Amino acid sequence: MHQNMLENYLNDLLGIQQFRDYCPNGLQVEGRASIQTLVSGVTASQALIQAAVGLRADAIIVHHGYFWRGEDACLRGMKRHRIATLIKHDINLYAYHLPLDAHTELGNNTQLGKKLGIVEVGRFGEQNIAAYGHFPEPVSLDELNNLLSSVLGRKPLIIGDPLKPVRRVAWCTGAAQSYFEEAIRLGVDIFITGEISEQNVHTARESGTAFISAGHHATERYGIQALGEHLSQKFSIAHHFIEVENPV
Repeated sequence: MHQNMLENYLNDLLGIQQFRDYCPNGLQVEGRASIQTLVSGVTASQALIQAAVGLRADAIIVHHGYFWRGEDACLRGMKRHRIATLIKHDINLYAYHLPLDAHTELGNNTQLGKKLGIVEVGRFGEQNIAAYGHFPEPVSLDELNNLLSSVLGRKPLIIGDPLKPVRRVAWCTGAAQSYFEEAIRLGVDIFITGEISEQNVHTARESGTAFISAGHHATERYGIQALGEHLSQKFSIAHHFIEVENPV
């Protein structure tokens, strides 16, 4: 398929015009016109780009791309090396940030909710990207710890009574710890996100609402995988998800 056809389809599918974002969504670095092999990954790191080169990919699609608001615009050092590699090998780079978090079918929050067996009820937070709902049956924090460890392949940080039963849950992948107090106002038993800040510990202890920090990278794997598989099936192109290990 043509690079512009893919961009137009993705922009429409993810509704990028609905979002005020911190970076451009869409085709960030232009490569060859024809796309037959697509690589997906969480972040457009050099390791991901090199893996795409090894697979002779025509395009890379990521959640975390380039040109973030406030960053130095100069192409120097690490940034120059990444973009130079893409241009040298004529690889397209597509990036979708908040639109991928929010998508109600393929998005990060929907996909994580499905992995954990959460019944989604509604949305909240900035531009309605965060979600809330409930487990079909109450689970203890200890049981949830085991589930998250199994699903994500890493041990989460949990602030709360490990024996406390929880059913009502709010969650948002990535660095969404600033939504914690809004989640508390929804009356949930627990909030799950990727990162934690110092003040979240005290808020969890004093409010009685448990907090789980399950990893920024780990919680944001599944939306980009689902998107890549969707494109592969719809347009009959090869798709490879590349896992670049990240402990955060």
